Amino acid sequence: MMYKILSINPGSTSTKIAIYEDEHELFVESILHTDEELSKFHRVQDQFEFRKSAVLNFLKQNKFDVGELSAIVGRGGLLPPVKSGAYKVNELMVDRLMNRPILEHASNLAALIAYELSNELHINAYIYDSIAVDELMDIAKHTGLYEVDRVSLTHALNMRAAAMKVSKKLDKKYVDCNFVVAHLGGGISLSAHHQGKMIDIVSDDEGPFSPERSGRVAVKDLFKYVTSGKYTKDELKKKLRGNAGLKGHLETVDAREVEKRIHDGDEKAKLIYETMAYQIAKSIGELSVTLYGNVDRIILTGGIAYSKMLTDLVIKRVNFIAPVEVIPGENEMESLTLGALRVLRGEEKARDYFE
Repeated sequence: MMYKILSINPGSTSTKIAIYEDEHELFVESILHTDEELSKFHRVQDQFEFRKSAVLNFLKQNKFDVGELSAIVGRGGLLPPVKSGAYKVNELMVDRLMNRPILEHASNLAALIAYELSNELHINAYIYDSIAVDELMDIAKHTGLYEVDRVSLTHALNMRAAAMKVSKKLDKKYVDCNFVVAHLGGGISLSAHHQGKMIDIVSDDEGPFSPERSGRVAVKDLFKYVTSGKYTKDELKKKLRGNAGLKGHLETVDAREVEKRIHDGDEKAKLIYETMAYQIAKSIGELSVTLYGNVDRIILTGGIAYSKMLTDLVIKRVNFIAPVEVIPGENEMESLTLGALRVLRGEEKARDYFE
C-alpha cells in the first residue's frame, strides 16, 4: 500500500511544506514570511490562520488532491518533556500549544495546523521527535545548583534520523547501537544514544559556540557580564543567542564566508573556526564517557556538516573514539515524513499525549 504524507515545519521566518509518497518526495517548498507580514501578530499563536493559509495555498498551487493524504505530520513544538518518536495530536496537545505553551515558538503551530486539516479529512495528525524530547538518565538531570535541573532541548528530529540512517548502514537495529551525534547548525547540540534513547545531551548553551550562539561560558565571567548594567535582558539574550559565536568574532554566520577568508590568509578567521571545531570535539569526548567509550559511530550532521574543512578538523580529534559518519543537512522534512511512515506501516506505535 502506498501512503501520501503532508509534512509541515514552521520556522521563525518561513513555513516548510512537503508531500511525500512513501519515501519519495513529490513536492516541497519553503515559504518565506517577511518581517512586515509577521509584525502584524502580537503572539506566535496569532499566526495560526496566516500559516494555515500558506499550507492550503501550497496544496492548491500544486493541484494536489488532499483526499489522497494518509496522514499529516508536523514538527513537534515546545511541549512539556515528551518521549522520542511519534505522538498523535489530540485536543489536549492543541490546547497546550495554543493557550499554555512552555515557550512561544513557531514550531508550536505545526501540530495546530495538522490537527485542523486532519479533522477535516478524517485522518490522523502526528508530531515526531519534538524539540522537547527528554530521555535523560536520572544521573544526567542534576546540576550543582539544587534548584536548577538540566532541561533536554535539542535538535532531536535530525539527530535521531541520522542515527537511524547510520544503524541501517551498519545493518543493525537502532536500539542495538551506541552513537554520539553532533548537530552542527546555527545552534550546535549533541546527544548520546544508547539502545534507542538519547540518554544525555550537550545543549546549545552547554557546549560549543556556533555561528550565532555563545555556547558554554564560565559562570563567574557570565555573571560579571550580566550584572555590568550595559545590557537589558532582551539585549543580553540577543547577544548570547544571535550575535555571539562566529558572528561575534567575525561578523558573519556564514561558514562559507569564513572558509573563504581562511583561504585568503585571514589568521583570525582560521583561529576562530578551528576553535569552534575544537569545542565540538571536546563535547563529543564528553558524551563518549556516558557510553563508557563503547561508541559504534560518531555522527556529524546539520547544515555546517557540509563543510569538509570543519568536519575534518573535528574528525582528527575524535576518530580515536570511533569511526565518524558525516550526514550533512537538516533533513527535517524527510525525517518527519519517515517517522510518520513508520507509524503507518506499523513499524512504530504513536503515543497518546497526556499531561
